[in-house]
Amino acid sequence: MRASVGDRLLMHGRVVGQHDRVADIVEVMGSGGEPPYRVRFEDGREAVMSPGPDSVVQHEAGSDRRPGATLRERLTRRSR
Repeated sequence: MRASVGDRLLMHGRVVGQHDRVADIVEVMGSGGEPPYRVRFEDGREAVMSPGPDSVVQHEAGSDRRPGATLRERLTRRSR
């Protein structure tokens, strides 16, 4: 699993009745886009996660696709 800052992490519910959870990736702490990730949930809570097999990374459309790119690098490239 590889991700960059700005991507979304979708965690599927594991039991009947448990809803999927979505979080924004705000920091990639592993090398080359690998976990762990610091994520921010919609309610503002943050957590450090190493996602399991029930999780999927949704890449930001038109983003800098280099795994592990920092937010500053992505914003700088986007403004050029």
